[in-house]
Amino acid sequence: MENNLKVYKSDKFDVEDTASLSLFLYPHTLFIFAKDSNQANIGIHHYQNFKLDDLEVLFSTDPLLRNDVPVKFYFHQTAFSLVPGVLFQPGKEKEYLQFSDEIHENTFFFSSPLDSNNLQVVCCISAKLNKNLEARFSEITLHHGSCSFLSFLFKERFNLIGQEVLVSYFKSHIYLAAFTDQDLSVFNLFEISEKEDILKYIAITISQLNYDRNHVRVTIFGATEKSGITEDWGLDYFQNFRLLNPVSNQNYSHGFKHLKSEHVLEAFWQYD
Repeated sequence: MENNLKVYKSDKFDVEDTASLSLFLYPHTLFIFAKDSNQANIGIHHYQNFKLDDLEVLFSTDPLLRNDVPVKFYFHQTAFSLVPGVLFQPGKEKEYLQFSDEIHENTFFFSSPLDSNNLQVVCCISAKLNKNLEARFSEITLHHGSCSFLSFLFKERFNLIGQEVLVSYFKSHIYLAAFTDQDLSVFNLFEISEKEDILKYIAITISQLNYDRNHVRVTIFGATEKSGITEDWGLDYFQNFRLLNPVSNQNYSHGFKHLKSEHVLEAFWQYD
């Protein structure tokens, strides 16, 4: 697993300066962000070809994870649901999630508030995994991975035009959001095998919402050079198309060469 590890850190990085950790567990990769007491990022470990079952091994082998500091876990996974805040009732998480994925008996549920509690993002993990996390860390917080992208979109909603489709790309999957007159109309996670799959899901969304193809603005975050997703490519299909990085709510310690080449959304914006 160490061969799959990329390390980014400040010039004066010391693991003892780690005051908290944020872990972003993608379907096939893991990012560990170490923050100091001022909430500045001081070191990042990126594990490629990561599987959730690898996490237990990393607890004893990764120097960042050997610290018993407050830890936040963000799970990018299919089992999640968005529930309007006025309808959300604690204890009914299984009902909210039953249409998103198969929910097993021994399951631990959690939720995260967004948009001034107007929305709850409901998610779950196995009870066994939750028990292992609680045994390893004295202070943990759990979120679904979409919370960072959604919180950024809600922050930027008043800069949106009447018809918007916004995509967060991360290699094998995308989050796709659509806003109509600055209100969230669609949000989902899709698995993709090629960049043309992104076009398919955007086209379906435009059709479902009766958007004007000549007016709707399409924005993609996280596009890498390797992906082949370029502005010229997008403009072949959409009149109003752009590639962007999110505005940043992240700070980095002096000399930190953060992961521009990774194009991971959380390098710029994290839900907290």
